[in-house]
Amino acid sequence: MNIHHLELFYYVARHGGISRAVRNMPYGIQQPAVSSQILLLEQDLGVKLFARNPFKLTPAGEGLFDFIRPFFEGLGPVADKLRRQSAPQLRIAASELVLRDYLPAVVERLRQAEPRLRLALRSGYQGEMEKWLLDREIDLAVASLDAKPPAHLHCLRLLRIPLVLLVPRKSKIKSAAELWARGEIEEPLICLPPTEAMSRLFRKGLRAHRVDWPQSIEASSMDLVTRYVANGYGIGLSIDAEAIVKHPQVRVLPLEGFEPVEVAVLWNGELPPLVRALVGEMQRFVRQTWPQWQCEEKLPE
Repeated sequence: MNIHHLELFYYVARHGGISRAVRNMPYGIQQPAVSSQILLLEQDLGVKLFARNPFKLTPAGEGLFDFIRPFFEGLGPVADKLRRQSAPQLRIAASELVLRDYLPAVVERLRQAEPRLRLALRSGYQGEMEKWLLDREIDLAVASLDAKPPAHLHCLRLLRIPLVLLVPRKSKIKSAAELWARGEIEEPLICLPPTEAMSRLFRKGLRAHRVDWPQSIEASSMDLVTRYVANGYGIGLSIDAEAIVKHPQVRVLPLEGFEPVEVAVLWNGELPPLVRALVGEMQRFVRQTWPQWQCEEKLPE
C-alpha cells in the first residue's frame, strides 16, 4: 500500500470527511487530489473504505483506521523526543560582512548557554532573505534594509549608522564638500563590493550631489578599507564606528546628507526561545559596540 495514500485516509477518517481533512492537513493539498488518491487506495485494496454522504467508515475502513491510527498519532511525540535529543540548530542569513566580522562574537556568547548549538549560515541580500523566511528555509535574517520589509514579516531595527569617508592623515582634504565642489575626483575610491547596502546608499548620495566617482579598489571588509587608506591608496567609504575606522594614519570625514545604513533582524511567525535569545545577544552587542547608533526597539512579548 502507498504510505501517502494511507496518511490521507488517516486524516479523512479522523476528521470525518475529505473537506474537513483538507482543512486540517499539516501541509497544503487540494480536495480533488485527496479524493483521487483515496480512490486509488480503494482500487488497490478492492474495497470501499467509507460512505461519502453522510460520511461513515465501512467495516473495512474501520479495520484499516484502527491499524494505521497508532502509527500516525505517534509521529508527533516521536519527533519531539528526537528533537530534544538532538543539538539545537539556528539557520541564519546575513551579508558576507555580518557573517564574517560580527556574527561570531554574538554566537560565541550564545554557545556558552548552548554548547551543542549547530549553525546553518547563508549570505544574501534583503530580497533573497525575505523569500527564504517566507519559505521557512531560515529562522532569522540580519539585513541592511534597502526597502520596507513585507507586512507579514516581523522587523526589529538594531541600528542606524552613518556613512563616513576616510582620508590619509596627511591629506589636505578637510570635508566631503571639498570633493563634491571639484566636479571630478582624482583620488581612488576604496569601498566594499557594489552589492553591499552601504555602497548602494553611497551611490545614491553621489547621484544627489551629481558626482561621478567610480570605484577603484574593492575591499572585502571595512578593516581592509581602513588599512588601504592608511597606506595611501586612496579615499575609503566606511561607517562611523570607532572600532573600524580608528587608525593613527587616518582621518574621518562625515558624509552630510547621505542616508545611514539601517540594519535590522527579520523573522516569520513566532520567535522560538533560541532565536529570541540570539536577537537579545545581537541587541546587547549593538549596545556595547555602537551605543550612539542603536535603535531602541523592543522584542514583542
